[in-house]
Amino acid sequence: MEKLWQTRINCIIISAALLLHCLISCRAKAVLHHSAERKGTWKLLLNNTGVVGVQMVLTHWNTVILLDRSGSGRSGYQLRHRLNGTRCKGTRDDLSDPTCYVHSVEYSISNNTIRRLNLMSDTFSSSGSILSDGRIIESGGFGDASTRIHYFGPCKSGDSCDWTLGKKHLSAKRWYASSQILPDDRIIVVGGRGSFTYEFIPKMSTNGNVFHLSFLQQTNDGNEDGNNLYPIVHLSVDGKLFIFANRDSILFNYKQNRVVKKFPRIPGIGSRSYPSTGSSVILPLDQKDGFRKVEVMICGGADSGANAAARQGTFLTGLNSCGRMVITGNNHKWKMENMPGPRLMNDMVLLPTGHVLIINGAKRGCAGWRNAAGPAFEPYLYNPKKTLGRRFTVLKSTKITRMFHSSAILVPDGSVLVAGSNPNNQYTFRNASHPTELRLQAFIPDYMGKEYNHQRPHNVSIDINGKEGVAYGNKFLVRFLLESKPSKYLAFSAYAPPFTTHSLSMNQRMLKLRSTRIISDAKGWWNATVEAPPSANVAPSGFYLLSVVNEGIPSISEWIKFIQPAST
Repeated sequence: MEKLWQTRINCIIISAALLLHCLISCRAKAVLHHSAERKGTWKLLLNNTGVVGVQMVLTHWNTVILLDRSGSGRSGYQLRHRLNGTRCKGTRDDLSDPTCYVHSVEYSISNNTIRRLNLMSDTFSSSGSILSDGRIIESGGFGDASTRIHYFGPCKSGDSCDWTLGKKHLSAKRWYASSQILPDDRIIVVGGRGSFTYEFIPKMSTNGNVFHLSFLQQTNDGNEDGNNLYPIVHLSVDGKLFIFANRDSILFNYKQNRVVKKFPRIPGIGSRSYPSTGSSVILPLDQKDGFRKVEVMICGGADSGANAAARQGTFLTGLNSCGRMVITGNNHKWKMENMPGPRLMNDMVLLPTGHVLIINGAKRGCAGWRNAAGPAFEPYLYNPKKTLGRRFTVLKSTKITRMFHSSAILVPDGSVLVAGSNPNNQYTFRNASHPTELRLQAFIPDYMGKEYNHQRPHNVSIDINGKEGVAYGNKFLVRFLLESKPSKYLAFSAYAPPFTTHSLSMNQRMLKLRSTRIISDAKGWWNATVEAPPSANVAPSGFYLLSVVNEGIPSISEWIKFIQPAST
């Protein structure tokens, strides 16, 4: 009997051990499987936006403006009348007349619909910013448009606002220029093809209207179509400008028209500026260090001689390197690391988590008409806080080519809209290696998954006491619903939406704000007291997307406006 009981006990122990092993093994496999699936997903929103999304910009009414070059010919939407009032009759001449077609549309995020807009001139390869009142300002373009300025005032659903042509002109031709909003709400427009100058909108009343910048002339590579067009421009927290062109960069005091500092040349061969197009962001600015540290990151670009080779039908492998450099303080050195693969014409989008999404582009060649090959289908996710060698993750691949003249922007729900791609001089849908692309997609990061809803802050609202916005340095209340107590990793991010084109997200900016108090006033409801940024140098006045991020899972963002304190 004793042996029988011992045998039964041994069987129970063995069975328990096997069950425990199975549970541990299955759980480990589940974790590995979940980790392997954290690649994000793609969603097709529209089969036809009507125009190529060469340029995209998010409005604070939660619509997205898309612009294309009018020189591409027939778009997906025909106009009944030209802007001069004459009728488009459908004759052979009218069917080939670009002024009889739409070249800009407004996309409604909530309705997933398109509204046709009217552009007065060809905004091809222009620049843009968002003013403090929410209006979009587009500057320059091709041909007669190179000195023109367009404005768009965002509308509520059902309204009929449209592009308007500014009465004043730029002082120099601005084609392939860059623009940056300044702390005083002016716009600085830098460079352009054959323009080694900068100017302001509105114009300065003294000291002339156009200012020479020899740096642009010094970085010009005449054999490679410039390699310094669409210069990278970032506003530093001291009010000065970081300007990068080709491989070199400076810190520039635009008030004094003076180069304050020349930074080290980014290591390696090749170029990072159009047509060797790479991309750039300022990594999130953090209130923990008083917003004192500004670190620039530049990724991708083309090999030396890529433009000349592409004209002969040879597409050189693009650059796979990224460089990071702190531009504040006195110790400046590029820290280089490699992406999972070569990439150029890529977009870099700051996500609410503080990570960087690298999306779109090609693996070989350079920017321009049919100058590239090897679409980069797989986005990369970059975590700047991880150790070197562990920062990049390869995400889910798309099946749609997004090369020259594609764009990507972040929208309030945390997804990234992707549009455009047209390496052809005209709208070309057949007999082309990479046809014109009119489909609109959303890349949906893993953090949007329903499995994270218990960690996600919901029903976010912002209390600003009925005022127009929150003055610099003031506090405001953020209320949200959370199923459990907020983690110690609760964060608040404010994001300035960019004007995006040609791999540049002009004016893109993210700030990590400080919360001074978090209390619960009802079951699951939390009130956080958050501090606004200290100045317009840190965050130029205007509309920002505010996200509540809990354990790396962001809420749907809500709009907040930062403003100058009222004068007394």
